Amino acid sequence: MVEIVNKPVLDTVKIEERNCPGGMKLGVITLDAPKSLHALNLDMIRAIDGALVRWANDEAIACVVLQSSTDKAFCAGGDVRSLRAAVVEQPGVVPNPLALAFFEEEYRLDHRIHTYAKPLLVWGGGIVMGGGLGLMAGASHRVVTESTRIAMPEITIGLFPDVGGSWFLGRMPGRSGLFLGLTGAPMNAADALFAGLGDYFLQQEERAMVLEALILAQWQASPQENHQQLDRLLRGFSAPASLLPVSEVRANFDTIAALTQAPTLPEVVAAIAAYDGDVAWLQKAAHSLAKGAPTSAALVWAMRERTRHLSLAQVFQLELIVAVQCCAHADFAEGVRALLIDKDNAPVWLPASLDGISEKYLDEYFAAPWTQHPLNDLH
Repeated sequence: MVEIVNKPVLDTVKIEERNCPGGMKLGVITLDAPKSLHALNLDMIRAIDGALVRWANDEAIACVVLQSSTDKAFCAGGDVRSLRAAVVEQPGVVPNPLALAFFEEEYRLDHRIHTYAKPLLVWGGGIVMGGGLGLMAGASHRVVTESTRIAMPEITIGLFPDVGGSWFLGRMPGRSGLFLGLTGAPMNAADALFAGLGDYFLQQEERAMVLEALILAQWQASPQENHQQLDRLLRGFSAPASLLPVSEVRANFDTIAALTQAPTLPEVVAAIAAYDGDVAWLQKAAHSLAKGAPTSAALVWAMRERTRHLSLAQVFQLELIVAVQCCAHADFAEGVRALLIDKDNAPVWLPASLDGISEKYLDEYFAAPWTQHPLNDLH
């Protein structure tokens, strides 16, 4: 386990307790790293998780809000630049110490959000990608707005849709989760509602008013009553359905079903690549898959098969193995280099095609590099 000492005060995460009527309190966590679109590093993960643990045991905390300081993004994912640097500095080390610490504690936080007893509101306005969706997907009350842009684009950097993606992609309507995992296609607010990643459609400009209403609310000692209270309050702020954008996933649902109906990955990839319709969203999705890492596509397919009957805790446990193994293979460092470091958008994937991925090679990604699983205490 890598030791990284938290600063006494973390500039990138603001943690506040707001007094409410009757002696109850609202816990507010605000991601505040606007230059990186609030991308998560290990210190931020530890600060968020620490607050949730404290508040879970504080009877005065009735409700928790997780938001960002800007309208442009909630969270653009994990700090993969730092992860790549750590991997490049220690080639051949499996698991890489920073990668293990980062993913283990990130997944522990995500699992805590999924299983949190108190109402937890995530305001998912703006960009919500990768690790940001990991924070949002398991929350009890998820707000999307007209500016929401959700994606799991890990195929572009040699990773796979983790942070519980293997759990929530498999629970989307039809085979839409498979399509979104393979292509990294973006979703808007209407898509999120249709796919089960959002619960309430509010206007972004209402956020301050919603927070004020939460502070003035008459919270109770019962978490169940507070869940209902938060639901009523958010429904009261709901924006008219006429303001919702068109859901690309819903509008193209039959086409997605046709493109992904084949029983093998090569057939599905070929079908998506051969899409010749006039829907720009589908055209871009096909292009992203064609340029993405073949091994990432294979991992999306394999995780879909392997997690079908797993519990939430088991999903996170398997994802941790695959995530640290991704960091030990070449595609991750190469993908981050091409997209975020050199920005040449010309990654050299190894293997370069699905044909080069043997069952033996893929099994390397599912080999646990430890004797005792770091997340074996999750239930």
